[in-house]
Amino acid sequence: QVQLVESGGGLVQAGGSLRLSCVASGRTNMNYNMGWFRQAPGKEREFVAAIRSSGGNIAYDDSVKGRFTISRGNAKNVVTLQMNNLKPEDTAVYYCATLGGWGKPWPANYWGQGTHVTVSS
Repeated sequence: QVQLVESGGGLVQAGGSLRLSCVASGRTNMNYNMGWFRQAPGKEREFVAAIRSSGGNIAYDDSVKGRFTISRGNAKNVVTLQMNNLKPEDTAVYYCATLGGWGKPWPANYWGQGTHVTVSS
């Protein structure tokens, strides 16, 4: 089992920045690829960004390219998502997850509880 806890969400004005963190505990020695997903009100959950366990490969959804940056800390069980130039359409609950594979449809096996991000216009 792996437990994931996200933090860093909040309310920000359009154009602002937030930094989300995800801390994994439990069987973290499995060296998981990690991903961030989001679910806006009334919409399905969607992929945002992913990073390999080694940190060597990174992928982003086109909607966040150039604005969001995913990274892993020196402690491999921490994954962050730096979000800059936020837009109202970025408003969603953001989840981190361990990935069961690499590439679409980005299968995930363990999920965090989510952190709310609200961007006001």
